[in-house]
Amino acid sequence: MTGPVILAAGGTGGHLFPAEALAGELMARGRNVILVTDARGDAHTASVDSPLARMERHVVRAGTVSGQSSFGRIKGLIELFAGFWQARALLGKLNPSVVVGFGGYPSLPTMMAATRRGTPSVLHEQNAVLGRVNRLLAPRVDGIAVAFADTAKLEPGDFAKVKVVGNPVRAAVRAVRGKPYPAPQIDGAFNILILGGSQGATALSDIVPAALCQLPDDLKPRLHVTQQCRAEDLDRVPGIYRDAGLQTDLATFFDDVPARLAETHLIISRAGASTVSEAAVAGRPALLVPYPHATDDHQTGNAKAFVEPGGGWMAPQPSFTKDFVTNIISDLMAHPEKLTVAAANALTVGRADSAPRLADLVESFIAEGNGANGGNSPKREEAA
Repeated sequence: MTGPVILAAGGTGGHLFPAEALAGELMARGRNVILVTDARGDAHTASVDSPLARMERHVVRAGTVSGQSSFGRIKGLIELFAGFWQARALLGKLNPSVVVGFGGYPSLPTMMAATRRGTPSVLHEQNAVLGRVNRLLAPRVDGIAVAFADTAKLEPGDFAKVKVVGNPVRAAVRAVRGKPYPAPQIDGAFNILILGGSQGATALSDIVPAALCQLPDDLKPRLHVTQQCRAEDLDRVPGIYRDAGLQTDLATFFDDVPARLAETHLIISRAGASTVSEAAVAGRPALLVPYPHATDDHQTGNAKAFVEPGGGWMAPQPSFTKDFVTNIISDLMAHPEKLTVAAANALTVGRADSAPRLADLVESFIAEGNGANGGNSPKREEAA
């Protein structure tokens, strides 16, 4: 009997969304899929209606050593070590056929446990730069799936294990791809979707409202702004928009982003891998503002992959001022044909088949009938 497929993902939606897409694809193929996550990922998963919320889930401890004080790094290492032993015991009980990691420190304990016991293992890298955790794991795993053909920080010794699959996106986002871009009319409604993400959202909450509020008065009635804000920003941002008479829908989290993508004319966002990939697959133009403190500046790489083919525009943080935003929005509202062209270009960037391609790769490591020994490979055990 074949053991389950375990997905190791946690932390933010950027790691969980591709795991969700893969889970849906594998379950549709009749696979038993189990999520191993951290406390933060479990809380996020439990709050939304997705395949991850409906599947078996286990929580292991995890910490981070990146960007921490000496005390913070020691605490993070203790958490990771404890999580490793939890994960090792869990994998012994579940006897998986393959374990798939989606990067970030929450995936590390489970992936380390998988490689130690010789279970076939696969990494997925969402960003244009291989993340620190995935760089640590790359020499130890059996397969590496990447979103970009020119992913940086890969070692030559790992090239033979690499397969370009793209970034899996949720089924609801893939469905948007079949809906035509709602080209804005010169005097019609103009819908803006602002997605803050988990990093640097306050900068968007500071700059974008101020920029939109200084638009010419004849443009303001056309605007409808949907904005994701941090909880602390919801105390002040609604009042800024209200004083300017703008139509808004503000929240800390939207569980219907795919539906909002379908209706939006322009996305304004950080350049996290999931957001960029979903914009591309949906075929929606975007103004991307890479988070300047992202590890290895990976968000700039993500943004370039979207912008260089003409899918939208990129503004480095120093250039992202309220006057810059006011000017670009004014121009796009006056020349909506620019958005229509960008939407068509965005479609050429998006890969709607990423989830099936990643599922094919994962299944290639499943040997039917290996459930009795957990897929242990003497070669992998020795490599550990």
